[in-house]
This record gives sequence, C-alpha cells and structure tokens, in this order.
Amino acid sequence: MAEAPKKDTQDKGNGDAKPAAKQAGTENANAKPAAKQAGAENKQMGIRLAPVENSDQPVVANYCSVNVSPGMAFVDFGFLEPAMLAALPRVARSGGKLPERLNGKLAVRVALGYDALAHLHQQLGQVLKGLSDAARAAGAKKDA
Repeated sequence: MAEAPKKDTQDKGNGDAKPAAKQAGTENANAKPAAKQAGAENKQMGIRLAPVENSDQPVVANYCSVNVSPGMAFVDFGFLEPAMLAALPRVARSGGKLPERLNGKLAVRVALGYDALAHLHQQLGQVLKGLSDAARAAGAKKDA
C-alpha cells in the first residue's frame, strides 16, 4: 500500500494554526485546570491534525446514534434518504402502514473514551448556545 506524502504536523507558529481549544476541539476555552502547581502558568499547545487518505473530506450525515460499552462510546453517523424521511409524515397522517425498519448507510463510526465524550458534550453545548444566542439576536434585530 502506497503512503500519502506526510505533511508537517508540528506547529511552526506561522499564524495559520489555531489554538488547540479551537482547532482540535478538545478543551473548553474557559476551562480551568483541576489543580495548578505553584509557579505553573496556563499554556496552550497548538495542534495540527494531518489528514490520512481521504479523512479531510466531509461526510454527510442526517442521522446519528450513540452506543455505550465499558470504557468506550461508539457514535454512528449515517445517511437516510431525504425523500424517504419526507414521505414518512405523509404516510403516518394518511393512516398508511409505516415501515418496520429504515435502511440507510453508515457514514462513519467514531469510538470515543468517556473523557473525549464529555469534551464533545461540552463543545456541542457551547455550539448550540452560540446558535441560540445568534438566533435570539437576529430576532431582536428584526423586531427593532
């Protein structure tokens, strides 16, 4: 198997790298360390993730589920045909028989440790709060 050319993964400080909290998404920007040693200062480390094969290509998903096992959580992202999803409410309203099972395609499965799952939860909460605040601000701007 041929290897793709390796990209420089070390942060050179050239201004195009984002702080770890923003790019890798593993820390809350307002997070405080659990215990701070005397004389230790809070430093951020730049992290750059190099794509492997086609991992930098976006994956479209309109369905997700989380399955938990000891020590890990598996997040499955899938794709269900949009036309079929749109037809389901019409079938239900007309009293038609709904399918027992929907077939879709598994887009990607991500295995996370509980700590990464907690960070993901925190980041998703921040994104949703930001979207809610933006929608509220847009609504207030329309009213003004």
